[in-house]
Parts: sequence; C-alpha cells; structure tokens
Amino acid sequence: MRKIPLDIVALSHSVSQSHNYAVVLGEQEGSRRLPIVIGAFEAQAIAVAMERMTPNRPLTHDLFKNALDTFGVDLKEVIINDLLDGIFYAKLVCLRKGEIIEIDSRTSDALAMAVRFNCPVFTYEFILETAGVILEDTQDSPEPVEKSLGISDEPASEKASGPLSSYSIEALQTLLEEVLAEENYEKAARIRDEINKRTQGS
Repeated sequence: MRKIPLDIVALSHSVSQSHNYAVVLGEQEGSRRLPIVIGAFEAQAIAVAMERMTPNRPLTHDLFKNALDTFGVDLKEVIINDLLDGIFYAKLVCLRKGEIIEIDSRTSDALAMAVRFNCPVFTYEFILETAGVILEDTQDSPEPVEKSLGISDEPASEKASGPLSSYSIEALQTLLEEVLAEENYEKAARIRDEINKRTQGS
C-alpha cells in the first residue's frame, strides 16, 4: 500500500469541541488536508516541539524520546494507518540494531514524537479519501483552512482577553513571562511572534 507523506500545516483551537484542538496535516504533493481533533495536552506537546521551546522539566513526550535515545532506538517514521468509527490509529516505526519495531500509538502522541525526532509522517489513500478535505484553487480569496474546518487559529484565552495587537510591547513581554510560568507554550509562541513582528517592523 502506497504511503502518502504529510506535513503539519496548522495547530488550532477547536470551536466545535471545547477544550480540544485540531492538528491539520497537509498532503505534500496535493491539496488535501487531514484535520484531527486532539486534546489540549497533546496540542501543547506538539506546539512546544515545533516552536523549539525548552520547558523547565521534560514533558512526557520528551521523557519518552530521551528513553528511546538512551536505549538506542531511532524513530524512523510515523504512519497514520487506520480510521475506525471516526478514530485515527497510528504506529511508530522504530529501528534498533537493524531490527524494525512497530509500536501502536494514539495519533496525537505519534505526531508529538514525530516532531521531536524530525521524522516523516505518512498515511494511506483510503484515509485521505475518507477524512480528507480538498482545497480547490479559485480566483477569489480562498477561505482559510481553519474556517473551512470549523476551527479557529485563536485560542479561547486570547479571544477573552482581546487581540494581541492591542497590547504594548511592555505588556506583551510581561504577558509572555506569565504564560511561560503557567507552561502555556502555545500562547507563548503567539505572543513571541507578535513581539518579533513589532520589533522587526520598527
């Protein structure tokens, strides 16, 4: 069965399911997107690794990676290999001393590990056909992926406190320290990006 390579193209707060997030995977050689609803903890674990943030203490997925590294196990690839009753299934394909080892995994955990090992993510055609969303090229302004999937790229905490553009640089820096202390790494990344945008534009 041919494996189709995917990239993580978005990580957004889910409007349809409160307290959950949606990670959106994009087909590398096509326009299909695969949205997968995940929990807040797993979303944070993915965001931390994608933003190259270093928590004060290792998160669960960092601990698992450290354990695999210690015992000489390399994560070669992640495969989202099944979809049953709306639930995605995945496996970690590992290599140890020339032996291939496959480990069953929740898809959210598998993606968090893939980002840490910088390994490829694959799925199969039948999964994209069943759950994929096709983005068609049009001359009009395309609808954002997050909107078309019924999700938002703005966390609920930010909606409640207003857009970051209304904060001063000093207020943003104070807010950044506060959310880092709370280990809210996804919001910290957004605040950091806003600060960088301001400082680079000045």
